[in-house]
Amino acid sequence: MNETVRTLLQRHPANPILRPSDIPGCAAVMNPGAAIYNGQVVLLLSVVPLRGHPRIVPAFSDDGITFQVAPEPLITLAVEGPFAGLDEWTIDPRVTLLDGTYYIVYPASGWTHGTIGMLGKTDDFKRYERLEVISLPDNRCPVLFPDKIGGLYFRLDRPASQAAGATIWISSSPDLIHWGRHRPLLKGDLWWNTAKVGPCGPPILTDAGWLVIYHGVYGTSAGTMYSLGAALLDRDDPCRVIGKTLSPILMPEAGYERTGIVPNTVFSAGQVCWPGSDELLVYYGAADTCVCLATGRIPELVDACLKGL
Repeated sequence: MNETVRTLLQRHPANPILRPSDIPGCAAVMNPGAAIYNGQVVLLLSVVPLRGHPRIVPAFSDDGITFQVAPEPLITLAVEGPFAGLDEWTIDPRVTLLDGTYYIVYPASGWTHGTIGMLGKTDDFKRYERLEVISLPDNRCPVLFPDKIGGLYFRLDRPASQAAGATIWISSSPDLIHWGRHRPLLKGDLWWNTAKVGPCGPPILTDAGWLVIYHGVYGTSAGTMYSLGAALLDRDDPCRVIGKTLSPILMPEAGYERTGIVPNTVFSAGQVCWPGSDELLVYYGAADTCVCLATGRIPELVDACLKGL
C-alpha cells in the first residue's frame, strides 16, 4: 500500500462525533448523508432504534463537528399511499442540492420486495416529500450528481444481485424520474474491493473531472472489511473513468471502526465542503454503530486518482 494514500484522509480527534447514547432510544447511529444548509452542516443520520423501524433523523452543526440532533425524524416508514411499506428498513441516505432543492435518495428495503431506490425532496429538512421509486430491486447506494451534464441528470448506484458482481453503474434521466442508458462504470478489481463497490456521497466537480468517493468491500474468513477509495470521472462524459486510487484512502483501523455491530467497517454516504474551501469533510459510519469524521484536501485526492496511488 502506498503510504501517501494513508494521509489523504485524517480522522478527526473528536471521533466518534455521534454515538447511540446521544439519541434517546437509539441502538445505532451511522452512515449519514450530508449537505450545507443555511450556513450549517446538516447530517441525515441513519438511526436504528431499540424498538421500531429505522428512520432518518437530521442533525445540525455550525462547525461540522458538534451536532444538535433534531427531536423528530425527517423520514419514517410510509404507512399509507403508493409507497406504503416499501421502506421498512430506511438507512444510508444521499443528499444532493439540485436547482435549489435538496433531493434525497436512499435504498428503501422491504421484507417482501428487496431493496429499491427511493427519491424524495426537502427544502428545509423539516418536511419531506416522497417522489418516486427510481429503480427495480435489488439496487443499493443510489446517489445523484449535483449538476446536469449535457442536459441530463446522472446518478450512480450499486446493483445488489449476485449476478451483478462488484460494480458501480451509471445512468441518466431527463427528469429524475425516468432513468435509462444504464452502464457499468467502476468494477471492484482491487484486493480491498472485490466483494462490493458502491458510491458514497454526490460526485464533486473539479477542474480535472468528477471526484467520486466510494466504498469497497473485501470478504475474509472472519467477515467483511469496508474501506473507502476515490475515483475520477471525465467532467463532460461521466461514463468514463480517468483515474482512481489503487489503495484505499481510509481503512478500518481505529478501535471504534473495528468493534461494533458490523466490525471492520467505514461506510460513507456523504461529504461536504465549506464555501470557498478545498477541505473535504467526509462523514462516515464506523462499525455500523457510530458516526465519525475524516478530512482531506480535494486537490490531493484528485492527484492521487490521476497518479493511481
